[in-house]
Amino acid sequence: MHVGAVESGTDIVFLHQIEPGPASRSYGVQVARLAGMPAALIRQARTTLEALEAKALAGQAQVDLFAAPPAAAPAAEPSALEQALAAIDPDQLAPREALDALYRLKALRT
Repeated sequence: MHVGAVESGTDIVFLHQIEPGPASRSYGVQVARLAGMPAALIRQARTTLEALEAKALAGQAQVDLFAAPPAAAPAAEPSALEQALAAIDPDQLAPREALDALYRLKALRT
């Protein structure tokens, strides 16, 4: 048995239904992202999962799960949305100001 799930890009929604048989794939990385695990951990897990899947397809021996993670790519410049979010101090906002800030952030997303 497994919980039904729908994927859209990197997003996943778990449905409120139990389905027979095994899941079509592992959702551990998506669950970790939803749980708020650090981005570096998610990248390492995704890399390890991809390596495991590639080795399984090639019929090779299992990947060393205890190997050091690959060197991280240099951090990208924060997006306009990330910069605007970092500039907000929610403890200093009145309710109306918080709502206005939310709408400004949403406009930056599109």
